[in-house]
Parts: sequence; structure tokens; C-alpha cells
Amino acid sequence: MSTAMAGRIEDYALLGDCYSAALVGKDGSVDWLCWPRFDADACFAALLGTPEHGRWLLAAADASARVSRRYRDDTLILETRFETDEGAVVVIDFMPPHGDPPNLIRIVAGERGTVRMRTELVVRYGYGATVPWCSKLDPQTLMAVAGPDMVVLRSPMPLRGQDLRSVAEFSVSAGERLSFVLCWGPSHLPPPEGTDAECELSRTAKFWTDWCAAHRGDRGAWDEAVSRSLITLKALTYAPTGGIVAAPTTSLPERIGGARNWDYRFCWLRDATMTLLALLNAGHLAEAKAWREWLVRAAAGAPSQTQILYGIAGERRATEWEVPWLPGYEGSAPVRIGNAAHRQLQLDVFGEVMGALHQARLNGLAASESAWALQLALLEHLEQIWEEPDEGIWEVRGPRQHFTFSKAMAWVAFDRGIKGIEAFGLKGPLERWCTLRERIHADVCRHGFDAELGSFVQAYGSRQLDASLLLLPTLGFLPASDPRFAGTVAAIERRLLTEGFVLRYHTGQTDDGLPAGEGAFLACSFWLADAYALMGRTEEARKLFERLLALRNDVGLLAEEYDPAARRQIGNFPQAFSHISLLNTAHNLGPAAKPPEPRAGGRSDAAD
Repeated sequence: MSTAMAGRIEDYALLGDCYSAALVGKDGSVDWLCWPRFDADACFAALLGTPEHGRWLLAAADASARVSRRYRDDTLILETRFETDEGAVVVIDFMPPHGDPPNLIRIVAGERGTVRMRTELVVRYGYGATVPWCSKLDPQTLMAVAGPDMVVLRSPMPLRGQDLRSVAEFSVSAGERLSFVLCWGPSHLPPPEGTDAECELSRTAKFWTDWCAAHRGDRGAWDEAVSRSLITLKALTYAPTGGIVAAPTTSLPERIGGARNWDYRFCWLRDATMTLLALLNAGHLAEAKAWREWLVRAAAGAPSQTQILYGIAGERRATEWEVPWLPGYEGSAPVRIGNAAHRQLQLDVFGEVMGALHQARLNGLAASESAWALQLALLEHLEQIWEEPDEGIWEVRGPRQHFTFSKAMAWVAFDRGIKGIEAFGLKGPLERWCTLRERIHADVCRHGFDAELGSFVQAYGSRQLDASLLLLPTLGFLPASDPRFAGTVAAIERRLLTEGFVLRYHTGQTDDGLPAGEGAFLACSFWLADAYALMGRTEEARKLFERLLALRNDVGLLAEEYDPAARRQIGNFPQAFSHISLLNTAHNLGPAAKPPEPRAGGRSDAAD
């Protein structure tokens, strides 16, 4: 049996139906699929192992075939073209939105001559652990069952069993169209009915083009990048609840061969403000409203029990465990399911939640009494704990510290609460919050700034730098003209840039038990472009933004990080945080050419 490993991270394209997602490589192999939800156990896990851990290959039989691919304009329909000396075919891949039951459909369309094709289906439930019982409902319909799961493949030609795989070879000539439909269903129910692949293709195209038609704003030369990022963000949305996962994958490494491998199939409160801004700037009010409502439901309850991340329906349990039978992407072990960071204290999320809900009001979303009630409860709790150390924005797995960014975000939380009272007439302890806001601001400026370095630092008493401090003016904490911020940018340029891209911080100096080293963090690099724009360094901002756009793969997708030495993307893929940051920087640098607004509705002229 084949033991070939997965392709490079940037070799993959995203398919999605707003319930779940799949990744398909340039070689025509679907190497990652979790059904029926983003966080369900994978039935294709070759991405983190070998083909024997589950995949679905559909490609030209000739391995030397020339391959090109693209998304259809304004859709999530992928077209991969295989060309040989004998002919050319296009494989059209898509997942019909809001499918019930969910389907992954692949149509092979002959363009020229005749091309020999090959398909190979390897279904393995439980992240590659369980070989299902396969049976044929008829000569062209295969059913694979194990435990609660059932997958049915309807193929235009019979498949044969070979080494625990289902395979077939066939030819496609010009003008022919052959449809393969893979469907999931619960194993205790009858097999799902078949579907008309061509009708579903038309429905899927209409869904995406109609959605894209609502995009608002003139983005000039960046329109394609903005549209693709918005589609990606929509695809990472779980339609029933409005939750948006950070990525559809787990354990794609932040360093190849390393142990910084985390499960990102959860919804982070930290993403809230930037997500809302990106959606609101593009005119997608329905998605912004659904995200706000998800946020309010997820964070409801005792403020002391607020988590930094939740499941796609607001689940609180995210127990982390390791998968010993998967070797990990390019040997990057361990593979982790769940995320232990859900137990951490991260004070910055209070500011993110307050900023997100304030942005919702500023942008005209309908008033929500439950949202303000939540904010009041969160701020009452934050009054008691803001002086405590925490694990910080980067979820360090080491001793808690007094992270400067965490304290600045506590300031943001009270600042947005004050603005809710002043701008919208909401009821709250205005005088007490104003006093506390000034106290926190003074505390950050006194303890978070190192006069010798001329820069804000990662944590009180530390001399380490942190790229999150690039956000201070966009949060409204300090004006970009403040010499302390200019010093911070200069220090980050000296110590956190790698080939012009930005590291989060120097790993290994803050984390316990984890080796140092990772790629440049793409969101932080977009933040530097935003900082340049705020400082009037517009040309530098645009040049950096263009360099970041050039890192996208051939179909416009970004992972979490970029390794400048290896010239490749790393980390979970595609990464919502990277695409959200792209969207907001594009807005800040767009044709209107006005200075970026504080991303959470803060004052840009704040003083200590």
C-alpha cells in the first residue's frame, strides 16, 4: 500500500458547505474531511498521516499530467484541470451549502481528447483509526459503516476492493461528464437518497454568487483578495449557530517537525471584534448579527466561568488528548484533538467581547438587551481580576504573567463600557468605570513600558517584545504619533522581523516545555501594515500588504504562519485570523485612503 505523505500545506484548497469543510490537494486527493461538523472525528485524515488514514483521490492516471486549478469566480467551487498528451479533463469539486444530508460532489468533465482517470477511496473513521465495514447497495453504490457513521459513495462506474481501498480506473472523453457523490448519514438510519449532481452544482454556484453580490465597498486592485477572504470566512461559519471556527484543521504545525500543534476547530472570543469589523465593513450584516448572537450565548453564565474559546454551538468542554496512531503532518507530533487553552485565564478576551458588542451598536445592528446585561456582568467581574496575571493573547503554556497587552485590553473593556453609556444612553456605573479606566491606563504606561528599550514590552518586568503591542493605537489606547508607540514599532522592526515579516514573540523564552521556533505570524504582519498606515507611512504599509498578498497560495488562501527560510506556509489552514486581518487591512488601505479607525471603537487620541 502507498505510504506517500500529504502535500505542502499551501497545496490544498478549501471546500465547504457552512457545516463542515474539506481540503483537496493539487493531486486531486481529498486528504481532510470531518463530517457532519467541523469538530467531528475525521473520516479522511491523510493530511496528518498517510493515504491509509483516509482520503479520496480522483485524478489523471498519468502521474506526469500537467495540473492547474482555480475557483470559479465568486464561489467555493474548485476546478482542477489535468492535461496529458492525449487530452484534458476538469475535476469540479464542491460541497452544496447547508446540505441535508451533507454531500461532497466531484464531477469529471472531458475537455479534449481522452484521459485515463483513477479514483481511490479510503474511508477511516476516528482520525484514521477505524476500518469500516464496506458493502455494495448496488454495483455502483458503496456504503461504509462503523459505529455511528455511514458514508455512501455513488459512482458512475463499479468500484473494486483492493487492500482495504475502493478503486476504479476509467476514461473520460471530450464532452463527457461523470458525477461522483459522497454522502454522510447516521448509521442507524437508511442510506441517504441520491442527489442530482448537476442541479446541486447550479444551486451551489447561485448560493455563492448571490452571497458575494452583497459585498460592499470599492477595494480597487485588491478586490479579488478581499472577495476570496470573505468567501473563506463564510465557509468557516457553522450555519446553525453563527459560530466561526479559527480553522477547519487540527495539528498542522507552527514549525515542521515540532510540537506546537493545536486544534483550531473552535470559536475564539478573541476573534470577535476583528470578525465583526470584517463582516460589517463588507456589508454582511446577517453574518455579523449571527456571530454577535453566538458570542452572547456562548459567554452567557457566570462571568468567572467565561472561556477564551468554545465549540461551534457554544460547547464549553474542549478536553485535549493526543492521537498516538497518527504520525502528524510531516512527522510533526503529537496530533492533538481538543484544546487545553480553554481552561486558561486571558484577560484580553474581556476587551474583545466589549469591543465587538460596541462595534455592533456603532454599525447599526439591532439593540440587544441580553448583550448589555452580559457586558455589565463581565465588567463587574473584570473589576475584581484585572490586576491578576494571566496566560495572555498567545496562550502561553507557562507561568502566568502580567502581560502588557492583557492589561491594555482590560482598559479597552472599560472604555467601551463607558462609550456604551455615553453614546447610547445605556445604564451603568459611569463614574466608577471612568476612574478605573484612568487607573489601568496609568498602570500599563508605568509598568509595561521600558524606558531603556524605548518600547512597550511583553509583560511587566520583562524585556521581551510582543507583536500584539502593534495594536495599541488601533485599540485607541495611544495615538500613533505617541513617541512610545514609535519606539515600540522600531523595536519590533529590530527584533521581531524575519525577512520583513513579523514574529509574535520569541518562543521558548515565555513557554515552558515547548521548543523555540515558529514561522512569522501572518496576522501580526498585517498589524504592522496597519501601524504604518496610522503613522503616515502609507507607502511602507502598501508594500508590506502587497508582500503579504503574494504569500497566498494559487487559490488565494493563507495559513496561520509563513516560514521565510523554507518559503512555505505553516500552521492550521486556512486560517480565519489571517484572512480577517487581510480584510481589515485592505479596508484600512482602500481607495478611500482615510486613516484607519480604531478597530474596537476606541479613541485614537488617548493619553496616559
